[in-house]
Amino acid sequence: MDSLENEEIKKLRKKLKQQEKKNSEIRDQMAIQRTIFANERTLMAYLRTAIALIGGGFAAVKLSQHVYMEFLGLALMTVGVLLTIYSFYRYFQKQKLIKRQRQDYTHTSHTHAELHEKEASRYGNVD
Repeated sequence: MDSLENEEIKKLRKKLKQQEKKNSEIRDQMAIQRTIFANERTLMAYLRTAIALIGGGFAAVKLSQHVYMEFLGLALMTVGVLLTIYSFYRYFQKQKLIKRQRQDYTHTSHTHAELHEKEASRYGNVD
């Protein structure tokens, strides 16, 4: 009875280890997706700010009757356009970095299973 229970425990442990390896790869893939989405959210935040600056600058130019407010409005619109350009530059730089790191990533669970299979066959054990 004890040997049967021990054998069953060993099988369950082995199954658990394999599932943990699969889960770790799924977590890695999900982390990559979260990074991509975070990069997109950052781009949207930059663009929101740039639109607000351009809109504020436009309102200052159109609604103001003072010369200094027109200069301030033109400065705000210029900063908004520059922020838009910078946001896209930053977004594409981060996307390149993410793609490069994604290409360097390799799955390991298949390699672990292959290694285990070779070690087990060396001892005459085939699962």
